[in-house]
Amino acid sequence: MSVDLSEARWFKSSYSGGSQDCVEIAHLQAGMVGVRDSKHPTGPALVFTPGEWDAFTVGIVSGELGTAGDEAVRA
Repeated sequence: MSVDLSEARWFKSSYSGGSQDCVEIAHLQAGMVGVRDSKHPTGPALVFTPGEWDAFTVGIVSGELGTAGDEAVRA
């Protein structure tokens, strides 16, 4: 499925503190969520379905995906 990102309104978390080394998120049509690297705004973006985004955020909050100190997260 192709998603048009040309009019997406990207934003960073308020927790980023204005850092350039973070991800940006955009709410897209049909509940989809786009994620991109803030250092490369014209580069590729990941697009999640609503269910995928929910599972991803639950995994982050629960610690299932690791923490910033884990090798898997830094890789």
